[in-house]
Amino acid sequence: MSDSVFSGGRLDRRRLLLGSAGLVAAGAGFRFPTPAIAQSAPLKVGFMLPYSGTFAKLGKFIDDGFRLYAENNAGLFRGRKLEFVQVDDESKPETATDNMNRLVSREKVDLVVGTVHSGVAMAMVKVARDTKTMLIIPNAGVNEATGPMCAPNIFRSSFSNWQVCHPMGQVMFDEGRRRVVTITWRYAAGTQMVEAFKEGFTKAGGQVLEDLALPFPEVEFQALITRIAALKPDAVFAFFAGGGAVKFVKDYAAAGLNRTIPLYGSGFLTDGTLQAQGADANGIKTTLHYADNLDTGPNREFLQAFKQKTGEEGDIYAVQGWDAAALLAAGLGATRGDWSARDKVIAAMRAAELASPRGTVRFNKAGNPIQDIYLREVRNGRNEFVSVAGRSVDDPARGCRAV
Repeated sequence: MSDSVFSGGRLDRRRLLLGSAGLVAAGAGFRFPTPAIAQSAPLKVGFMLPYSGTFAKLGKFIDDGFRLYAENNAGLFRGRKLEFVQVDDESKPETATDNMNRLVSREKVDLVVGTVHSGVAMAMVKVARDTKTMLIIPNAGVNEATGPMCAPNIFRSSFSNWQVCHPMGQVMFDEGRRRVVTITWRYAAGTQMVEAFKEGFTKAGGQVLEDLALPFPEVEFQALITRIAALKPDAVFAFFAGGGAVKFVKDYAAAGLNRTIPLYGSGFLTDGTLQAQGADANGIKTTLHYADNLDTGPNREFLQAFKQKTGEEGDIYAVQGWDAAALLAAGLGATRGDWSARDKVIAAMRAAELASPRGTVRFNKAGNPIQDIYLREVRNGRNEFVSVAGRSVDDPARGCRAV
């Protein structure tokens, strides 16, 4: 639903008539818009995010972070106002192509920002490639998006699944964990994050006893937790997110395993979920490209602005939305707001170096961020910084040949 053209889900007839009158006037002798006038028209940004379901809070924080950056840094967009169109993708891959086509073909957006769910993201990537629509992925880490499916018009302001989990393999081995079990949802993100961890862990010399999984978004974990207890590993590596992560952490603690088998994971296990997980999350260690207490000027400023605007504590999802807007600003800044200069926009975005709340972010040839990955531990209701698990980690972009 467009924020400026639609009202209550219906086309605003008065605005439509005013727009039509302008077209008639042009045909009656007025000059067609010059490039400068066209350039001053709003840039239409489509948000395709989960606004309901398991990942609803994640989608909202991405949206909030993007809008906050745009509001606080309007000058960096070189005079281009932004108009937003929202589509709730509901984390459903089966409707993703239709939703993306709606934004591109019907709403005629200039740029799409989305999404959280990796399966939905892959459908978005295909449409973006076919239509050459600019796409910024503010969360979904599916490796193929900046791997075999890479394209000049596709960027991430987030991470790849490989990037955030591979460093954890060495971390766990260095902490004396030799025999581990993995557990996740059986879908693209879960599979890839576990495989990345295993690549790092087995290379270091560790052994994976068993890989446990259940279909997304099921949250009946009891049978798998019982299996973990029977295997008695040195530790468990897990990937879940959103409501599923809350349920898993609480079930794991209820079974008493948090006292005997340390729990590690991708940072999404505890990001955006700590308030609901409460004390059950204490001591969980994760790797991610952000920590709540990073003591940098950009992070302090971001957290203060986000809290003031939304009343909530900022997290990595909000940061990824914030950085998606910063990346867009880099493209518009290089062309003085001229979005039609696509080659220059893309080149500027590829060359961007963002002073992000997470630290310095650069981009590789596939449009994936090059960034530090942090080891964090849950303490006092926060994902607190422990150490740098990997500096300037660059996803290998395996299979990327289009850029």
